[in-house]
Amino acid sequence: MQPFDTPAASPGLTAAARPAAQVGIGRVRHQRLRPTPHAFDYPTWFLLLPLRSLRDQPNPALRRNRFGWASFHDADHGDGRGDCLAWLDEQLAAQGITDATGEIWLHTTPRMLGHAFKPVSFWYCHRLDGALAAIVAEVNNTFGGRHTYLLAGPGLGFGRELVAAKQFQVSPFCQISGRYRFRFMRTGFTAGDGAGRTVARIDHDDAAGPLLLTSVSGELAPLTPARLRQALWAMPLLTLGVVARIHWQALRLFLKRVPFVGKNGEVAPAEAHPRPQ
Repeated sequence: MQPFDTPAASPGLTAAARPAAQVGIGRVRHQRLRPTPHAFDYPTWFLLLPLRSLRDQPNPALRRNRFGWASFHDADHGDGRGDCLAWLDEQLAAQGITDATGEIWLHTTPRMLGHAFKPVSFWYCHRLDGALAAIVAEVNNTFGGRHTYLLAGPGLGFGRELVAAKQFQVSPFCQISGRYRFRFMRTGFTAGDGAGRTVARIDHDDAAGPLLLTSVSGELAPLTPARLRQALWAMPLLTLGVVARIHWQALRLFLKRVPFVGKNGEVAPAEAHPRPQ
């Protein structure tokens, strides 16, 4: 495989139209409705990367496939190869989506001090005219598993509700059943720089109705050394904090005696949980 800094040029994008990589600073929110109400709201930051443009013209502020306080590594996505964009193009082609030759925006969490954990990343796959051809939600769990949900078809678009059957265990307090309702929103978005505000919502319904309401949102600005320093000063241990908070919230759910779902799908009843002393 050729080195990432010398790949073939991406088709369909002229130098004048190349958008800029973005940093988003915002919030992640999570609300459980049943059987015991539970919610949290944390600050976060993320990258929004125009991968086709970055393939041809790297951003000097982005440490790509190199160690750094904050960096982006292709191997953290897809099948772990050195060019995650090539993996994505293969996945789209395998599903018959051949017109996503415009920009590919990847919304993802950076690797921090060599450590990566990305609960969910979103790939916004555009046609040459700027319309969405597909959205791919790439989900990781704390057990080392990874799954992708491909959203495509006539109803695809920003601001519209998109539905996919749940097929992958993320939380040990939820069964692999029901459906996800996705909604993606952008304000102030232009093809030139991507700046504005972005919101990604994922709600989980089971047979009884809405169960989880989640979202990640942020104000976007071009990725520059100054903007990156701002994010790092605000949250210098972002991914380590994400993992710590996941385990802290799991402990809170356990103490609230929310039923635990094992990897085999068996549900431990709330009565099986020891009561806190």
